[in-house]
Amino acid sequence: MSDRLETTIHDIAKKLNISASTVSRALKNNPVISEATRKLINKTAEEMGYRPNTLAANFRTKRTNTIGVIVPLIHRHFFSSVISGIEEVAYKKGFTVTISQSNDLLEKESKIAQTLFANRVDGVIISIAMETTNFDHLQLFPAKNIPIVFFDRVVDEIDAHKIVVDDFGGAYRATRHLAEMGSKRIAHIGGPMNLNIYKNRQAGYLKALADSGLPTDEMLVINNNLTREQGIEAVQKLLNLPEKPDAIFCANDTTAQSVIFHLIKTGYKVPDDIAVVGFSNEPFSEMVTPSISTVRQPGFLIGIKSADLLIEQILNKQKEIEFQTIVMPTDLIIRESSARQK
Repeated sequence: MSDRLETTIHDIAKKLNISASTVSRALKNNPVISEATRKLINKTAEEMGYRPNTLAANFRTKRTNTIGVIVPLIHRHFFSSVISGIEEVAYKKGFTVTISQSNDLLEKESKIAQTLFANRVDGVIISIAMETTNFDHLQLFPAKNIPIVFFDRVVDEIDAHKIVVDDFGGAYRATRHLAEMGSKRIAHIGGPMNLNIYKNRQAGYLKALADSGLPTDEMLVINNNLTREQGIEAVQKLLNLPEKPDAIFCANDTTAQSVIFHLIKTGYKVPDDIAVVGFSNEPFSEMVTPSISTVRQPGFLIGIKSADLLIEQILNKQKEIEFQTIVMPTDLIIRESSARQK
């Protein structure tokens, strides 16, 4: 192990026979220093292995220039798209991003939040886990004036900026589309009702049934955690009903895919016997056969907006904030799984 000390701006100044303040200004690209001098100082700093003392800089600014991001599942296309948008903005504004996934578990989400808090992140962007019904671990941040922005799965009990998609409208359009394709018994496989997004998707489904003149049947509505396995269990339950559904609106594409695979495996034709629509527009939804009709969400734009709102709060902590709930539009994409010939 080397005992060599870190190169400082004083070492560079001594070598070039100039003041340390000149070196400091040059390394910060201060226009007061001539371009020739800046180039010389930067070249010398690189040759001497100089590294900026970020700890000292952080101490002066009282910032770490780090944003914590907590998502339920990183491998879901929607969440990875949001992360891409966050990183694009953060990088341009000089912030690094620490990304963690809760795996939809409250205990893990709580531990991640406490770790981010202990590591003094400047702010947090989060979509909460399916299990999350207690928010004490998230109250840590506003209690210490650390800004937090919620997206997709938001918390009404905490005052903060919130960015959601038009879950109601997306679900409404999906269900109306199934009705327009001639479906009379439309089932819904939705998520847990402690999360607003699934409440809103179910509300959109129910309103579309009413507007289409179709009856509501509670036996056709199943709520679970929307995993592949639970999708299969749900469709098996629906197929065991005395009156089977002729269409299924699923609250995510993972469930829609598992439903379609099970229907085909058990001899049903999709969409002729049972039509299916998902939600999220995961990349696989276009690649499978039949391709899956779904509702597209603007994940990248949500990430950009989340990061913009968070960093604005970080840089202007004394400014009075009027928190917003921003609703982003959704689009229905009609593919083979629902495009029934009437």
